[in-house]
Amino acid sequence: MNMRTILLWMLMAVAALSSDREKLIGAWHLVALEETGADGKTTRASGLQGALIYTLDGHMSVQIMYPESQAALSNDYVLNGYEASFGSYDVNEKAHTVTHHVQGSITHALVGKALTRKFQFVRGRLIIQPVSRDEHWSVTWEH
Repeated sequence: MNMRTILLWMLMAVAALSSDREKLIGAWHLVALEETGADGKTTRASGLQGALIYTLDGHMSVQIMYPESQAALSNDYVLNGYEASFGSYDVNEKAHTVTHHVQGSITHALVGKALTRKFQFVRGRLIIQPVSRDEHWSVTWEH
């Protein structure tokens, strides 16, 4: 084996030993946000910009800006086309869930809530989905 092959195997071994919590740490940028309607059709939002940050010491922050055409959008997470919250987080490695403990949010109704989300890593991307069967969305992030 040449040195490059050996280094590649070593990097793959280290990555395999990393915990899911360790894999979450860092800054992620938004790749896609998809919602599935009552008719079963999936709609992919376009023109969004976003950042998700997990720190080593247990803090998180998420921000998503919708395009100007959706500047009036408001719901439980979004106010006037902007989503932002921060707080701490916990990871359940066995269940593949991350819980965001919201300390501050652009929508005051989220403050104090614990938002548990399923996550998975697929080809270097982080996919986050709700645990609740009442919510039908998926967000894909990339380092």
